[in-house]
Amino acid sequence: MGLAVADPLTAALRPYARFGVRLGLEPIQALLSALGSPQFQVPLIHVAGTNGKGSVCAYLDSVLRAAGYRTGRYTSPHLLSWCERICVDGEPIAPEVFLTLIQQIEAVLPQVAYPPSQFEVITAAAWLYFAQQGVDVAVMEVGLGGRLDATNVCQPPLVSVITSIGWDHWQRLGNSLGAIAGEKAGILKQGVPAVIGPVPPEAKTVIAERLAALACPAVWPEPAQRCVERAGWATWGGIEYPLPLAGEMQLVNSAIAIATLQCLQAQGWQISLTAIQQGMAQTRWPGRLQWLHWQGRQLLIDGAHNAPAAAYLRQYVDQLGWTEVTWVVGILANKDHEGILNHLLRAGDRLWLVPVPDHASANLEHLKDLAYTCCPRLGECRLFNDVAKALDRAGDRCVVCGSLYLIARVLGAIASKDSQVTQR
Repeated sequence: MGLAVADPLTAALRPYARFGVRLGLEPIQALLSALGSPQFQVPLIHVAGTNGKGSVCAYLDSVLRAAGYRTGRYTSPHLLSWCERICVDGEPIAPEVFLTLIQQIEAVLPQVAYPPSQFEVITAAAWLYFAQQGVDVAVMEVGLGGRLDATNVCQPPLVSVITSIGWDHWQRLGNSLGAIAGEKAGILKQGVPAVIGPVPPEAKTVIAERLAALACPAVWPEPAQRCVERAGWATWGGIEYPLPLAGEMQLVNSAIAIATLQCLQAQGWQISLTAIQQGMAQTRWPGRLQWLHWQGRQLLIDGAHNAPAAAYLRQYVDQLGWTEVTWVVGILANKDHEGILNHLLRAGDRLWLVPVPDHASANLEHLKDLAYTCCPRLGECRLFNDVAKALDRAGDRCVVCGSLYLIARVLGAIASKDSQVTQR
């Protein structure tokens, strides 16, 4: 199932995967210096957080384009193509252009002491592309953490954003919410405005101390409210706007985006109410609470890969009025398996466990045992070696979740069959 043949871009990036995930700024600083420091040529909005980063970046990018600005957007991971990670004016970079950028990077590698990781190569390519394209502003998503992330080598950003703090990547970021918050607060810069989403008290204390130390003016937006008289609209900060992305978490994410846009307005950026409303209406972010058709049946997919995201997903499913849901779940080995299953499962539900293709997947037997511990009255649990086989046996009221890599495989299979994809 999915796309089996490696494309030239994947082949070009594969050699750098052997260096794994590396936190630290010296390698990317050296590489960018050899490339002429393109990161200093691009005004930036820097976005960190456990959940919500992608949606916030998508909102900001769409509104700024609607306001007439030339935008860059850098996000990760991708779903179907590496090119999705690097966009200008909403359009993914062309594969041949991406390959050319990789060749430019490889040409300077003899000048640097550190062999770059895959993420460092892609990040450097993004900076190069945005500088070459002369974007007015780039919306950059942190890859992992913040303080030591490869995106954190820029000039002081226009606004720093922390969307949320939760349990994810604790193996690298720290074994407490305070420690994780400290890593993500590493993107804050002296005097630069910051927008901080809802965070647990332990994390809020750490972030507030960092904000005070750096004299950063900060906004802590409350979630937006749904408009009573306009279905599909929300309001925050005196602004009413369409809310096209599904789920209650978008009341949080959209409020963060609007607050960030107001910070830009205070700095002189020309962003009208019309641009905000048009940009919000046009925002798309695939793989998150997205509706598809699979063999004539409706299918809900969501990349929920940690406990807070699983809680939001369960809340959305409950609002649909669904009972006895069939969950098709694949989770990476390094995730909070118990936290995810605790939030998802209810008595009578069915759980179809599948591996996450081409990644270090959690042991399915372990997940099965854990599922019955989390939900003793689980209706049924089965193990499948392929997500397509699981979907064929899922029936109605089916949700696929647990990893964006799993979601990518489903989207790839549907795209290859030219099936109908819907979003509501």
